[in-house]
Amino acid sequence: MIFVINEDNPQKRFIEKAKTILEDGGIIIFPTDTIYAYGCDIRDKRAIERIYRLKKMDKKKPLSFIFSSLSEISAYTRNISDEHFKIMKKALPGPYTFILNASKLVPGIVVTNQKTIGVRIPDHNIPLDLVRALGRPVLATSINTSEGEYLINPCDLEKVFRNEVDLVLDAGPKVSTPSTVVDMSKGGVEIIREGKGELFFT
Repeated sequence: MIFVINEDNPQKRFIEKAKTILEDGGIIIFPTDTIYAYGCDIRDKRAIERIYRLKKMDKKKPLSFIFSSLSEISAYTRNISDEHFKIMKKALPGPYTFILNASKLVPGIVVTNQKTIGVRIPDHNIPLDLVRALGRPVLATSINTSEGEYLINPCDLEKVFRNEVDLVLDAGPKVSTPSTVVDMSKGGVEIIREGKGELFFT
């Protein structure tokens, strides 16, 4: 199933349909401010395991949570310093993933051995509306081939994954640059991956 959705003013009926699918344990594909991502409800273990299988990922590798505000992030993380908070406040919403220490609210299945998670607030209406509608973070991970290439055309995504996911939200082709990943879990600021987000804090 594929819905063509307006990224500037997302149709509420499509957001509500996506919310229902997430609540029922389904997996969706949706756009962000960088690339398309798989998404599921963070409370549904079976859906999370499906995403790991789709990605052919080791369960020790982290998945990201998408939030709609910094106050939400604070509930799912711990030990955020004033410096780190200032960096996130300046960077978000935007094309950044910050690695932070996980709080007890985070489901164990998505916590790494280091007890960390990735957090994002995309500068994009569709994922933000999804999080607000669901009432909690959406678990997300980028969609790429086994060769590491990112699939950016929603029509291709629907063809490839129509038997693997329950809904594709089509907002047109996206850029092929992922988010900039910044690890702040150890007290410092370490660039793990340079992506779309500028390194204004280095």
